[in-house]
Amino acid sequence: MEKIKILFLCTGHSCRAPMAEAWMKKLAGQKFAIKSAGIEANGIHPFTKKVMAEVDIDLSKMESVSLKGDLLDWADLVITLCDNAQEQCPVIDDTTAKLHLPLADPSRFKGEDEEMITVFRESRDEVKKRVDFVLTQLMDR
Repeated sequence: MEKIKILFLCTGHSCRAPMAEAWMKKLAGQKFAIKSAGIEANGIHPFTKKVMAEVDIDLSKMESVSLKGDLLDWADLVITLCDNAQEQCPVIDDTTAKLHLPLADPSRFKGEDEEMITVFRESRDEVKKRVDFVLTQLMDR
């Protein structure tokens, strides 16, 4: 049986989508094929790497990638994690499912490092909740 191919999509592929890809891989193991991308590639945010390391997920080798047509063609399910990604996502064919689970972008928060890390931790935890939701839906089918 072929694995369901899941693509997480956000605006800059710096925070939310990389977190979602990493959580899904950690929680689902090898049950699904998982990738992530951004409408554009802005680089993985240092605080994204830091807060994911706090939960034993290493993003040090992950690269920020932008959405290309072959990724959309590859995916069975595209999960958009922000309104911008939802609006900017190119047309998806009828064989690809789409799910919109928006989150605020932690990289837009401006403050001292300790305030920023708190926002990134909150985002990490919210991303995990969405991944848990997706896993529950997929495992119940």
